[in-house]
Amino acid sequence: MNRRAFLGALAAAPVAGAADSLPIIDTHTHFYDPSRPAGVPWPGKDEKLLYRTVLPPEFVALTRPIGVAGTVVVEASPWLEDNQWVLDLARDNPVIVGFVGHLSPGDPGFAANLARFTQNPLFRGIRLGSSVLLENGERQVFLDDLQRLSDAGLTLDVLGGPETLGSVASLSGRMPNLKIVIDHLPFEPFSRKPDRAAYNEGLKRLAPHHNVYAKVSGVLRRDAGVSGATLRMDRIWRAFGEDRVLYASNWPVSGLAASYRDVFAVVDAYFTARGPRAREKFFWKNSVAAYNWVERGAARRQ
Repeated sequence: MNRRAFLGALAAAPVAGAADSLPIIDTHTHFYDPSRPAGVPWPGKDEKLLYRTVLPPEFVALTRPIGVAGTVVVEASPWLEDNQWVLDLARDNPVIVGFVGHLSPGDPGFAANLARFTQNPLFRGIRLGSSVLLENGERQVFLDDLQRLSDAGLTLDVLGGPETLGSVASLSGRMPNLKIVIDHLPFEPFSRKPDRAAYNEGLKRLAPHHNVYAKVSGVLRRDAGVSGATLRMDRIWRAFGEDRVLYASNWPVSGLAASYRDVFAVVDAYFTARGPRAREKFFWKNSVAAYNWVERGAARRQ
């Protein structure tokens, strides 16, 4: 089935979430405003679809008919005060039930900044790039700061490619109480055999690490066809099981591949086929275990 036919079939299918009031939590969105005096470090002006003001009211209008009750926002900006910008934004937008910020473990100010932002209960963790983890994984000061994160009951999101999986497995073995979420799985398809081999081996290594979660937000991608979506998710399911997979859209970046509804429909169909318990865990229960997000807004009512 080609892309147009596949997405056409999805558009014609009912969206279960709107009908059964499942309290869906989208664990990966981005909000930002390029019109601020300082602008934004991401996205770049060349990204015509993304370089615009993206704020919670648009997300609510887009997703509430589907059944989305809340979202965990992930900070893509390395600017320290952008952490506060999102927390301030959340104050008047209860659709934000959690925030994964951007701090740098190993930096002199990490402990103080972590203490500052965790005063707000919406601050649920930080995100790192896999290159940072690869370069610093043996530095004691870096590990000490990750231990602070773990001791606070917060979560580490890790962004990267196939090389991410082995690094996460090593870190998880060293810190089994640190909750780790791998962003944007599945990574497939790959043009290079070494990448495919590293990916498959990494999934095998992660299978027994029960503190590691898979954030499924890469099913439809600009560089991937749609016909293999089920196969790609099967590999994630076998490695992580029903207790360690999380729904995530990566909106508005997901719009580069397909509409929010189409991206949602792919994973909704997959997990609906696995029964109501698996679907409920994927769309909201596992996100509680991974992030312990704050019950507010529509998520509180659910």
